[in-house]
Amino acid sequence: MKLTLHHINLATENVERMDVFYRDVLGLAREEAGLPTLEKKKGYAGDVAFVTDGAIQTHLAQKDVLAGFHSGQFVNPVSRGHIAYRTDDLEAFKEHLRANDIPFADWGHQAVAGWAQIFFYDPDGNVIEVHQVME
Repeated sequence: MKLTLHHINLATENVERMDVFYRDVLGLAREEAGLPTLEKKKGYAGDVAFVTDGAIQTHLAQKDVLAGFHSGQFVNPVSRGHIAYRTDDLEAFKEHLRANDIPFADWGHQAVAGWAQIFFYDPDGNVIEVHQVME
């Protein structure tokens, strides 16, 4: 059950403005490869821009304070943003969370086609995503 940092998600009211800032001011490039296919009819239909430093992606997502409500989930990953890790064994990681009494929202493939995702809170209320790319 290995975890690697995959992306940081920043929630914004203006995706285009954030995209320009992160590309022009920070010099990040538009991410072209390995982009997730968003499932826009399953609870979150916001715009997202993808930029990268060549190793880690930054997802600039349109803020949606009702995404959790619309998706039937108690964790909303696009109200304030989140940090995301990729794993090679999501089921083992879920068991690890259960063993540590950490509740999580299982989004499954609800937001991204081909990714199984869970979201949970750290002790200070920051949202953490752990996902696995499914074959």
